[in-house]
Amino acid sequence: MAVDDASHRIIGDLLAQRTGQQLTEGRRWRVSGALSGLFREFGIENVDQLACMLERPSEHRLATRVVEALLNNETYFFRDHSYFSALSNQVLPDLARKRESTKRLRIWSAGCSTGQEALSLAMIFAEQPNRWKDWRIEILGTDVSNKAIETARNGRYTQFEIQRGISVAQMLNFFTEDEGHWQAADRIRAMIRFQQHNILDYPPAPGRFDLVMCRNVLLYFDPETRAKAFDRLASGIAADGWLMLGAGETVVGQTDKFKPSEFGSSLYSPIMGNVSRAEQRLRAAAC
Repeated sequence: MAVDDASHRIIGDLLAQRTGQQLTEGRRWRVSGALSGLFREFGIENVDQLACMLERPSEHRLATRVVEALLNNETYFFRDHSYFSALSNQVLPDLARKRESTKRLRIWSAGCSTGQEALSLAMIFAEQPNRWKDWRIEILGTDVSNKAIETARNGRYTQFEIQRGISVAQMLNFFTEDEGHWQAADRIRAMIRFQQHNILDYPPAPGRFDLVMCRNVLLYFDPETRAKAFDRLASGIAADGWLMLGAGETVVGQTDKFKPSEFGSSLYSPIMGNVSRAEQRLRAAAC
């Protein structure tokens, strides 16, 4: 194995240990470009030198920065409009019927990146004030990247970010321009809570969600890690809830905890008979 291969192995092991994601052969081309800023900042000449530095126990800060730089935080508002159409026209009306007695919805945007997905959900509810009057809407956005979560909490986006996916009317209705950036309105931010979280850990509180959106996250896991992620997601979703995955993801042949739904659009429902007793206790405790 060449020295360069060994260096990529060290970096890949770090990424897998911290996030569960795999630095496959197809993703190695991103390393130099993604880390170019760190190379300049720390005076690093190449990947081999970086790998040597990462082997030192004292380089915790550098290791964290490397992982953050390698994560793919690509996102935008209402990414894949057909998915949000399915939410508006099928999933949310279904959940509204099921939760009419409590008038409370809990939604988890797992792998939320810089917050656009969670804010898109909040806009859907804000655009239907009569339908959701007197409802308590709780949206939780989580991501393994602390840097991405900080951006999501700020709710402040560049002109390029704000124009991706939303209409001019939505932009003016839900955002305020401020010194070349656009700030999300408090009325949609109030529905959302952001926190750093790894989906390979147990689900965050309250641990029982009516809808879980986990799109384009599982693509970067190997089969074993993906199966563990599905187990964690299953333990955090209501028995009659919904799971939405990305276009290139599926539960078929990956897990026995979910089954495809009749709604399509990468929507799945949990199979309660395949949820372990420990997971059932976890759900019951969160109710």
